[in-house]
Order: sequence, then C-alpha cells, then structure tokens
Amino acid sequence: MKVGVHFNYQNYSDWDRFEAQAVSEQPQISDQQVYEEEIHLGGLVEPLGFDSYWCIDHHFSPYIMTSGAMQNLTYFAGKTERIDFGTMVIVLPWYDPVAITEQITVLDNMLQGRKLTLGLGRGAAKREFEAFRSPMGESRDRFMESLEVVRKGLTQEFFSHEGDFYTIPETTIRPRPRNPEELLSSMRVAWISPETLEIAANAGLGMLFTNSKKWEEYQADVLHFNQIRVANGWEPKQPTVVANVACFDTEEEAWDVMLEHTGKFQESVERHYHFSESARFAATKGYKYYAEFGKTNERTTPEQRAQFAAMPQAWGTPDQVIEKLKHIQQMTAAEEMIMNFRISGGMPAETAERSMRLFASDVLPAIHELEGTMPEELSGRPAAEAVPAD
Repeated sequence: MKVGVHFNYQNYSDWDRFEAQAVSEQPQISDQQVYEEEIHLGGLVEPLGFDSYWCIDHHFSPYIMTSGAMQNLTYFAGKTERIDFGTMVIVLPWYDPVAITEQITVLDNMLQGRKLTLGLGRGAAKREFEAFRSPMGESRDRFMESLEVVRKGLTQEFFSHEGDFYTIPETTIRPRPRNPEELLSSMRVAWISPETLEIAANAGLGMLFTNSKKWEEYQADVLHFNQIRVANGWEPKQPTVVANVACFDTEEEAWDVMLEHTGKFQESVERHYHFSESARFAATKGYKYYAEFGKTNERTTPEQRAQFAAMPQAWGTPDQVIEKLKHIQQMTAAEEMIMNFRISGGMPAETAERSMRLFASDVLPAIHELEGTMPEELSGRPAAEAVPAD
C-alpha cells in the first residue's frame, strides 16, 4: 500500500476579515506565514518515507490558497528526487484545456519517470466559477469537453478541436509527454453526486475519494463504478482515498485534535461553498444533489456535524490509527491512501508535524506492508454461478 500526503494551505483565522472585506485591518496570520509553514511540512514528505505528495486546486478565499495545483507540484518536484505526485484535483471547467495540457506535459517531463496521477473534478463553489467567468450550470458539459481536449493533446502530436465551448485550430503540445498512456490510465475523478459517478465511469476514468461522504457510501460507489466499467468491457479499478489523521501518544489528545479541527474545517467548507444556499444549488444545472447538504445543515448543529465527520477518520494512538486505516482500506478497496495531517488551518504547524512524525515512525511501515487488494464483491463482475450440491 502506498501512502501520500496533502496539505490545505488554509488561512482559517482570516475568514471574518475576508468576508467583511476589511482591507484596512491586518490579518491575524499572514498568507505568507501559512505558506512558510506548509512548505516546511511539505518538505518532510520525502525524508519521512511517504510515497507521494498531492495538491488541491482552489482559489479566491482563505479556504485553500494553492491557487491551482500544477504550480505547487512543480515546486515540490524540484525539491524532491523519489516521491510521486498527484492533483486533488484539477477543476477542468475553470481553465483553458490547452494550457492545462501543457502544464501536465511539462511537469511529466520534469519528474523524469516519476508518476503523476491526474485527479480531475468539476468544482462546486460559486465564487470560483464567477471569478473564472465560467457558468456553473455548464460545469459538467465543460468538464467533458475539456477532458476530450486534454486526451487529444496527450495522445496526438497534432490535433484540432471543434466543440460547444472551444474551437482549437491544429496545434501541438510540447514537450511531448514521456508516457501518455500512463497519464491517461492515471486519470481519476472526485465526485459527490451519483450522476457524476456514472459520467466518470462511462468516460473510462478512475476514482478519487476526497473524504466527503461516509465510507459505507464510498463502498457502494466502488461497486456501482466497477459495474459500469465491466459493462463497458473494461477492468475494474481501485480508488485513491483521502483520510484525515491525528496520530498522538494518547487517544484523548488525538480525539481532541481531530474533533476541534474537523469542526473548523467543516466551518470553512460552508463559508467557501455556501452549501446552506440549498435553493441556489437546486436551481443550478447539475447541482441538485448538492442542495441536500444545505438541508442537512438545517437539521444539525455545527457540533453534531463535526462529530459525525471526525469519528470515521484515522485518529488515536499509532496502533489505533493502523486499525482505522485498515478498516478504511477494507471498506473502499483503496490502492493508495492520501493523509491529511493539518486538518484545518487553525491547527498549529507544530501539532501537525508531531502527528506526521509519529505516524511516519510507528504507522507508515505497517501500512506499507498492507495488501491494498480489492475484494471480488466490489469488482463489479457478475457473481459466479453457484455450484450445485451433490
């Protein structure tokens, strides 16, 4: 089992000032400090023995300040020699697909044979769609057309495209990718709604679970996804799965850290996505499923939502974290796990580093030895005919 790491680059303390547009006030913590701390933590990924570094794609708020995944990954590619990389995700509807394809091939060549996993998505935050001048109701159609352009650019030295959103004259992407087939086979999609699951499965993509649903729901998604793949004549796939981690010497400290910072992260999710605006999601093409998040928020308190989201994560002593990660793998059939040690931007960097170092010394070896297998019942293949009794 391979184990990667990602960080949020979140300035949690700046939400109130940001939402009030109080530009005359100084932030409690500067964005520069957040970056210095996250770059320090990111620099520990390779020396501590992890297998990969992943980056999220968000813009225009304190929620996650990577402002695109590819530039962040390129920086860490230059700082490392061994680890692989992944996007979590590239939100295709926001970008020119030709430019994104160029960024992919440049990073692929800089990695000189190290693996680049392309996690893709379609986005759900109004402020990001508006700032990119991309209509949110067109996100699914734009995603599919952009995916077509990216695939053309990776596989055809010269290509053109005539679509609903992009007209591209004959052009080429240079440098050419080192291994286009590997890049194509690595493509994974993160989703919440059942509709996007079916679109991704029928498009021949893989699965990236970004920790936004119950593990039981993801288990059902794996089965449904692979049933669609098998019906198309393709082999089943295993997902890459993200989990929050709080690994400490005592169960009490681990739970306190997990609960507090899951609550802060859940608050940041609402302030960025505005899921409580359920009527707006219901009225936006392709986002009716997201309206359910707002209805759930109306029925529960922030404390209840934090407890609900924190409980299934990997928290506790090293032995407890090992068992919880084994459970997550069994539920999801994960072939790779991505750990988030700084659960919210409100967590001190020193706390995240303590958890990360203890995990690396006492948990990582056991998870590396774990067989990341997929049970046959999640493969999507039809059950074998029962053997008649004698």
